[in-house]
Amino acid sequence: MNRTVRPFLAVAALVAAGLMNTASAQGAEPLKIGVSAGPYGEILTFAAGLAAKEGLAVKIVEFSDYNAPDAALAQGDLDANNFQHLPFLQNQIAKRGYDLVAGPTTIVTPMGLYSKTVATLGELPAGATVAIPNDPTNGARGLFLLAKAGLITLKDGADIATTVLDVVGNPKNLKIVELDAAQLPRSLDDVAAATVTLNYAVLSGLDPKSALLREDEKSKWALVWATRRDNANDPRIKHYIDLYRSDAVKAFIAERFKGTILPTW
Repeated sequence: MNRTVRPFLAVAALVAAGLMNTASAQGAEPLKIGVSAGPYGEILTFAAGLAAKEGLAVKIVEFSDYNAPDAALAQGDLDANNFQHLPFLQNQIAKRGYDLVAGPTTIVTPMGLYSKTVATLGELPAGATVAIPNDPTNGARGLFLLAKAGLITLKDGADIATTVLDVVGNPKNLKIVELDAAQLPRSLDDVAAATVTLNYAVLSGLDPKSALLREDEKSKWALVWATRRDNANDPRIKHYIDLYRSDAVKAFIAERFKGTILPTW
């Protein structure tokens, strides 16, 4: 064979192999990322658009049930999810035995104290009913927000496992009721105030800026990525997370949510 032909054939073979690998990657199943319904999914979808430009297909799967994304991830129906703070994930792992691991933080979605009957904290009447989420970690989060508002006092050493039993001061004799997180916006027709997570506030049409009080960027309840232990080092997941934690996504969050969602990077 002509010596000048051999290098050409070698290069052609490499090019062909590269094309085959590219075709294989494009034909691969897309990454499936779980999220609870609401604004979190908008951010993931924007990042998925960035990924698509780099040849990485990402499918965003929305759930209306807080417990479903972790169950789907553990069962292998998702590759990762991004909808929960670390205390919630830790509770799910302990309670359900999932072999899931936490990745980097993403955003703080401030919980707010909302009301349809009063415009300020001072107007909240004695004996009023205030609703908080009934899941353990968001219930504690709601109690911390009520404490920040000066409406209750929690016992020394209160942490993410805090419950209504840890309330040691309640000067207005508020009645604290625990309801499903998704029902809290609707409960505002029946209660004086409710602590509502941002995704459910937005879905129900509440203006986050109308809250009597909101968490700030120092909240302990920043959202985190979650994967299974067996795919935590998947390079496709890591690449998508890197794209999510980019300046482009930060700019999108600032423009779209006007300070109601706070990036952690």
